[in-house]
Amino acid sequence: MQERLSQKVSVSIVFVAAMFMSIMDITIVNVALPTIGRDFAVRPTAVDSISVAFLVSLAVFIPASGWLGDRFGGKRVLLAAIAVFTGASALCGVASSLGELDAFRILQGVGGGMLVPVGMAMLYRAFPPEERIRAATILTVPTTLAPALGPVLGGLLVTELSWRWVFYVNVPIGVAAFVFGAVFLRHGVERHPGRFDLAGFLLSGVGLGLLMYGVSEGPDLGWATPTVFGTIATGTVLLVAMVVVELRATEPIVALRLLGNRLFRSCSGVMILTMSAFLGTLYVVSLYFQDGRGLSPLASGLSTFPEAIGVMLGAQLASRVVYPILGPRRHITIGLVGAATAIGLLSLLGAHSSLWYARGLLFAMGFTIAQMFVPTQAASFATISPAATGRASTMFNAVRQLGGAIGVALLTTAIVLVGATHHVAGHTVANLGAYRITFLVAAALCVAGIWPALAIHDAEAAHTIPVRIPRRATETDARTAVPVADLA
Repeated sequence: MQERLSQKVSVSIVFVAAMFMSIMDITIVNVALPTIGRDFAVRPTAVDSISVAFLVSLAVFIPASGWLGDRFGGKRVLLAAIAVFTGASALCGVASSLGELDAFRILQGVGGGMLVPVGMAMLYRAFPPEERIRAATILTVPTTLAPALGPVLGGLLVTELSWRWVFYVNVPIGVAAFVFGAVFLRHGVERHPGRFDLAGFLLSGVGLGLLMYGVSEGPDLGWATPTVFGTIATGTVLLVAMVVVELRATEPIVALRLLGNRLFRSCSGVMILTMSAFLGTLYVVSLYFQDGRGLSPLASGLSTFPEAIGVMLGAQLASRVVYPILGPRRHITIGLVGAATAIGLLSLLGAHSSLWYARGLLFAMGFTIAQMFVPTQAASFATISPAATGRASTMFNAVRQLGGAIGVALLTTAIVLVGATHHVAGHTVANLGAYRITFLVAAALCVAGIWPALAIHDAEAAHTIPVRIPRRATETDARTAVPVADLA
């Protein structure tokens, strides 16, 4: 039975389930934070630690994932990560205090930090370069559907059941992915990554963790507060030290030399800017619907969901039609222009704008952002050797994670600076002008992504572009083909 299922299918199923679970966890938990705060009788701002604990732990353990996957094999590490994440999710659901919940979220981050890089490396090793566009389409499903589905499912679970179910929902997904993977995944060839680079791990993990903490807390606590400024400054210093140490190391845990690869560097630049715009927009549009328009969390999630539908349709068009015709450079550029336009038009939303107009723009954003995600992920690893895929996946996902955090922090800061509320006729009302400005900032981030996109050379990713054979030519070949018997 195991032989009947190819590794392409097996890895795809396990990885999509694991990645979906990990990414959705961030947005689904955000919906439940106010309820958790009331249940544990803590001040509203205190529950922010639930999200920050997960993001910081995630950042700390991402750098080690590539080395672990190469040393112990992708299957072992991926299944271990799924087990840790699933078990921690169950523990989060039974937490009896905020301190316990924070501790279990840190454990979740340990599993989540290994899930995505190891699974992505396995996926790209299963698919040869000429089929990477299919792998990129697969990756688009959890990357873009999960953030949009999280608020819908989270609002439904919190309203109808309990906040604890935003964690319990991971358990059946995790168990199913673990069992399926244990049965159908093959043990890959264990590579020889050398000795564990402890100095690189500590500098990169702690540095990235501190930076993520500062970026996440900056909008709420204030960028000039000693805690935020100190953690960002310390994290930056540690990351600079990490660069110096890793460039001198013979077997670095963070393969910075991969940034010397022009195609990988350009795609990483596109990814960090676009993830900042994409996740930042999803976060702000949720605030617009709830705080600006007074919608419930569930209604807000349902109004955001058209973005996911747009991504699904856009990804199919991107992989089947557009990428084979245009190649990555023009495809990514067109996608960024389209996404910037859709996000920019969101800035025209007012207090009484049609919700269907907003939903239509979100659908357009999803459709056009897929024209960036699919070709970027298809081309990123085109010139990366199989031996370096694990380390490249680690770096690519660290960039993606940091980009999302920066986007949310940057756009939230814009709202705070402009003012989320203002006084009108003696009443405090939502200041929709703040949301308009943040949408323009997000659109500018998409425009900025065009610069690294134009540095991409299609020739370097040529073997990832499927060859399109005209249907008429295929039919002609079939009619003029000489039977084998005649050749004999």
